[in-house]
Amino acid sequence: MLHLENVRKSYREPNGDDLPILDIESFSLAAGEQVVLRGRSGCGKTTLLNSIAGLTTVDAGSIAIKGTDIVKLPEVVRDRFRARFIGFVFQTFNLLPAFTAIENVLLGMSFTGQRPDVARGEKLLHSVGLGHRLTHKPAALSVGEQQRVAVARALANKPALLLADEPTANVDPAHQQQVIDLLREACDREEIAMLLVTHSSEVAEQFPRVEYLEKINRAVGLAVAH
Repeated sequence: MLHLENVRKSYREPNGDDLPILDIESFSLAAGEQVVLRGRSGCGKTTLLNSIAGLTTVDAGSIAIKGTDIVKLPEVVRDRFRARFIGFVFQTFNLLPAFTAIENVLLGMSFTGQRPDVARGEKLLHSVGLGHRLTHKPAALSVGEQQRVAVARALANKPALLLADEPTANVDPAHQQQVIDLLREACDREEIAMLLVTHSSEVAEQFPRVEYLEKINRAVGLAVAH
């Protein structure tokens, strides 16, 4: 379902030198598979997620999702593809403060060019325990509730792939397990593949497959040597 081949990404330093961030020979994720990605700070985890989502353009290689190489897509087409097939749960939630919970979820649907499905949006918020908070704006929600809205928004279009970047980092310990359970249960229910970045060993040990980016990203050693 997801396959990366010879993906490379570098950034230009102030002195003009290239700083390698990603150099991944091969990485794959099967349909419906749930995988944890771990690694030390600075090893390229967020850059990798952003590249898979098409938010960051890579220098070389292919990133195929459902057989479509997003690297080759024009920007407008890539944005539409992302809205339809990729859900993203950000560490900082990225909810729009002026929008209610249901409006934030429906906004994610609008990017596909199709009419938002209000019934599905309400059903998703009910499924994450926020049926009584549909018209509340982020400022009126707890941090844990905001993260649950973000989860519902990521699932809005029933994506083929869900990317989660440290989804429990800004949630208090009492609700971290709830967020992980919501993500896993939703992906199981809707047969969505998930790639989740976390620093937490407690979270990682709940998943059948854990990958360490230092082992698959050859740029980590190059950056250290640089």
